[in-house]
Amino acid sequence: YRNYKKNLIMPSLDDLKKRIKSVKSTQKITKAMKMVAAAKLKKAQEEAEKGRPYSEKMSNIILNLTKTVNDPANAPKLLVGNGIDKTYLCVVATADRGLCGGFNTNICKLARKEFKKILDEKKELKIITIGSKGHDQLKRSFGNYIIQNISFKNRKKISFKEAEEICEIIINLYNQKQFDKCIIFYNNFKNVITQIPQNKQLIPVDLENSKNNNAEFNYEFEPDEEEILDELLPKNISTQIYKAFLENAASEQGSRMTAMDNATRNAGELVDKLTI
Repeated sequence: YRNYKKNLIMPSLDDLKKRIKSVKSTQKITKAMKMVAAAKLKKAQEEAEKGRPYSEKMSNIILNLTKTVNDPANAPKLLVGNGIDKTYLCVVATADRGLCGGFNTNICKLARKEFKKILDEKKELKIITIGSKGHDQLKRSFGNYIIQNISFKNRKKISFKEAEEICEIIINLYNQKQFDKCIIFYNNFKNVITQIPQNKQLIPVDLENSKNNNAEFNYEFEPDEEEILDELLPKNISTQIYKAFLENAASEQGSRMTAMDNATRNAGELVDKLTI
């Protein structure tokens, strides 16, 4: 009762001044973070947009090569799979930093939905998390399924080299028959306000759902198609992973910019209320 009565007492003028000062300090931080995110967003958006045609063209070449393969039974396993649909490897790519709105949460939400579907179908699930924020969210419910957590927090910028490192880990696991299908989860950048969670099958190549499946281009290949596929398929996986990194980088900055803008305006409204 005493605590309740105490809460009814209006704060003193000194308390209000301290509170206003505290909120203004927070407002300065959120405003600075918004400006930094806006500066980083422009470059990240350009890189994401430049990377899209390259990844699409790579998929297009793979598809055209696939149509010329004479013996599907002896085709590379990275292309056609091993004929088994039992174990799934899910790669969840998120950020290592927070304060970016629903960026990390939206990716994890889509991933959880897919995890539940896989487990409901009585299939085996294995998870690799890229980024500490995704790992923190998923370990509560799916910690037993996480086989590896990869973080690039200490690297200033993620390059194609990091994508190749992830690709090497995935291919090694596939060669060891640790999984049958591999899916990557990330956010596709549309604009500053909209980032759409995506899932893309990396192994085997998803020929049915490919956007470029209807493309008809005639190429002459030297050496033969099988030899080119052996070289291109790992490169294609690295390219799709790198595309996911670029899309994530732009989405993260766009989401952080929006979140910090909202926080700055909310702080301003709170200061006005406290001043009154």
